[in-house]
Amino acid sequence: MKKHLPLLEKVTVCGVAAEGKAIVKHDDRVVFVPFAVPGDVVDIQLTRRKNAYAEGRVVRFHARSPQRATPFCQYYGLCGGCQWQILPYSEQLRYKQQQVVDQLTRIGKVELPDLSPILGSEKTQYYRNKLEFTFSDSRWLTEEDIRSGQAPEERNALGFHIPGRFDKVLDIHRCWLQDEVSNRIRNEARAFALAQGLTFFNLRNPGGLLRNLIIRTATTGEVMLIVVFYEDDEPRRTALLNHLATRFPEITSLLYVLNPKANDTITDREVHLFSGKAFILEQMEDLRFKIGPKSFYQTNSEQAYRLYSVVRDLAGLTGTEHLYDLYTGTGTIANFLARRARRVTGIEYLPEAIEDANANAALNRITNVHFLAGDMKDLLTEGFIETQGRPDVLVTDPPRAGMHEQVIKTILRAAPQRIVYVSCNPATQARDLQLLHPQYRIRKVQPVDMFPHTHHVENVALLERNPTGMEN
Repeated sequence: MKKHLPLLEKVTVCGVAAEGKAIVKHDDRVVFVPFAVPGDVVDIQLTRRKNAYAEGRVVRFHARSPQRATPFCQYYGLCGGCQWQILPYSEQLRYKQQQVVDQLTRIGKVELPDLSPILGSEKTQYYRNKLEFTFSDSRWLTEEDIRSGQAPEERNALGFHIPGRFDKVLDIHRCWLQDEVSNRIRNEARAFALAQGLTFFNLRNPGGLLRNLIIRTATTGEVMLIVVFYEDDEPRRTALLNHLATRFPEITSLLYVLNPKANDTITDREVHLFSGKAFILEQMEDLRFKIGPKSFYQTNSEQAYRLYSVVRDLAGLTGTEHLYDLYTGTGTIANFLARRARRVTGIEYLPEAIEDANANAALNRITNVHFLAGDMKDLLTEGFIETQGRPDVLVTDPPRAGMHEQVIKTILRAAPQRIVYVSCNPATQARDLQLLHPQYRIRKVQPVDMFPHTHHVENVALLERNPTGMEN
């Protein structure tokens, strides 16, 4: 028999955890609870209990915190995104700054300089340049639907997956994350599909014509639309694409993908050009970047520019340095810094990303960059460094898992004078900084908020080599 878990009555929320959930302390145990803010007085039904912590959900509010903000999105609490809408943006920034401090000190256990104030995003709505939506023939029923006691006439949906439910999709009519053109395109695609009787994807027993809709926008005003089809039905596919191309002249790149696989990823699928160009252009200062359907680009374009400007400032380039850019992706940072370096060597795992990096270098007539593809831990070796030349400055922007220990050992042997470490996960960054210590001292830490209304935070750390390789 499942053990009954207690109800905690009239407890006060006291903080925010790194994962975005609120914190309550009860009987020497931390309780994590979503959709609450510090200062709320609530009843919490525990849903899980371990030795050191517990999880729960709010079942009643006795008093609402003066910090609490009113969510601006009608889907708050359903789609799983933008969980911090209930916090004023100034408070979000304060907690993100504290998150960086806590993780670098608790996990890294290294001496830190005073952190620079976090750079907030000027846009807190409509800031994303890419969103992916799912077609489903089994729409998630809201509490309002259930209370009505009547089965909804329409069960097709085009929107976001319900957290923890791979087979349920919340129908979205207005999302506040991307330019309004995204809402108009998505709603028109749904309306046309319903009017023409096009079939939506069944996530449990795969079948149906329409599978995914991916929209990319750029600060240049260009728009890319990728429609992913599960079934190969040329007449119906062409009808939908022609309708969207005619209805939205803003779409400068209209593409489609046939994906009959078990998963949604399109990285291994051929992308077909239906109309327009096969890419869109993004701009940073006087540099232009081609973004293809599979290209990685920071999803907050305006904040990406601020982030890369921080990296450029911290790199301290004078024009004489050999720069390594690890995890270079499509070479955005490498090309952005190239004009201030003697030479740039970029390394990335995906060959397709390296193709994009070379294309962007050619587009901007940058000739002092050299990109190589391969697994970082296998490619970045002592022999590689001897062949390519030792770096004076190294920039690294690894995935959330951080850097492989072998990569860190090679960096230590390469001994660049400065390291600029860009991270989307301060916890793994803290672990890596500890491994780089004591050969390197942390000179500057600059948090950057790329994703308002979420708990995610980007962090940039400048490390300088100790002359003796020992801790002072």
